Amino acid sequence: MSPVLLAVVAVILCILFRILNVNSQPQNPVIYGRDRSFIENILFVSPFLNEAYFPTRLWGFSGHVQTILHSLIGRVRCPWPIGGRISLVLPDKSTLTYDLYEPVGSEHEDDVTVAICPGIGNTSESVYIRTYVHYSQCHGYRCAVLNHIGALHSVPVTGNRIFSYGHTDDFNYMIENLMERYPNTKLILVGFSLGGNLITKYLGEERKRPANIIGGISICQGYNAIDTMVYLLQWQNFRRFYLYIMTDNYRNIITRHKRMLLSPEMKSRYCLDENMIVSAGTLPDLDEAYSRRVYGFESVADLYKWSSSAFYLHNIKTPMVFVNARDDPIVPEPLLPIVREFVSSHDKAMYLELAHGGHLGFYEGGLLYANPVTWLDRALVGLVGGLLMAHNKCSPKDALAHADCSASDDEPDLIKSTTIVYRDPLDKVSSKCN
Repeated sequence: MSPVLLAVVAVILCILFRILNVNSQPQNPVIYGRDRSFIENILFVSPFLNEAYFPTRLWGFSGHVQTILHSLIGRVRCPWPIGGRISLVLPDKSTLTYDLYEPVGSEHEDDVTVAICPGIGNTSESVYIRTYVHYSQCHGYRCAVLNHIGALHSVPVTGNRIFSYGHTDDFNYMIENLMERYPNTKLILVGFSLGGNLITKYLGEERKRPANIIGGISICQGYNAIDTMVYLLQWQNFRRFYLYIMTDNYRNIITRHKRMLLSPEMKSRYCLDENMIVSAGTLPDLDEAYSRRVYGFESVADLYKWSSSAFYLHNIKTPMVFVNARDDPIVPEPLLPIVREFVSSHDKAMYLELAHGGHLGFYEGGLLYANPVTWLDRALVGLVGGLLMAHNKCSPKDALAHADCSASDDEPDLIKSTTIVYRDPLDKVSSKCN
């Protein structure tokens, strides 16, 4: 082999090793929060949350590979959970659907429903949603999955809009319908990416919500759409490439339903220019041409501020758990201080920050072929169990002695005024939800 060819091979290998980040090692999640008793309840149910996360060895340490594989493939083995589709006609004539899945296992006495809000343009048919629903069903939880309006090919758009980044009314309609069907169920809200923003905003809005909601879990959200877009518009770390993909997907949903969304009446009412919509190169361009007009905002900045959960966090009283990865190419690390500050000043709040995992990836195990169930699937089932225990006011010590326990309301929180960053494992007790 010639020296020139050897040099080329060496350069390619160096680039490949740098992209795959193979020199990295598994790391423990960093757990932020000031409410020690709340965090201990979570870790009692799922002690592995405070143990090292082992991504798939050859490619799992790359946030880009994790993100791309999640987007293109989803999961290694993906079951089709058994459920039924519920259809609702909303006051604005939009057709909203959600899929309902009854529990398969019966590991606990409580009636718990996990209300799931998928990522942008995703539905109950998305692979990562199906995998999580199946895994959650097998642990005894009922699941309800919102289908974002316009995202399902099989459900036509019947109103004058599709989903948006901050429109939480659709999720609320699903919650209200669930309450009619299961008035005594305990509700835990789970949101992925855009869905994480929506459920967080929903819990912080000044609106009437069922008392049955006992907790929320947000995965890989960006918190502030204005700041997020600043980073996505940059070419650094290939973020502009991800923005292009998101723009193309959103535009395709609009054009797929153009008969309703871009009718002459709609164009006249909202001053829509179809050429501007079709030719939009970025989400801000598309939101200027379509979204902010349909939702009645003077500017895209106003739309993004209204949409961002960061401006509603201070009103949240519901127990919350947030999860992000520092190597997420869509939600870069400079966006994460918002949630760190939130959990440092609120009780019953916890933030898990992982070094690896990408955007909604979190594949684990194996050398080349990842485990069928991801770290995220396991974590979400554990977090739901932990929120249920925290709601029942069980301390880990009491739980060892009594299956159904209730701690005193007068019991003081262990930590009130400082932010505790857990890096060393607490006492571990195995759980049936692992």
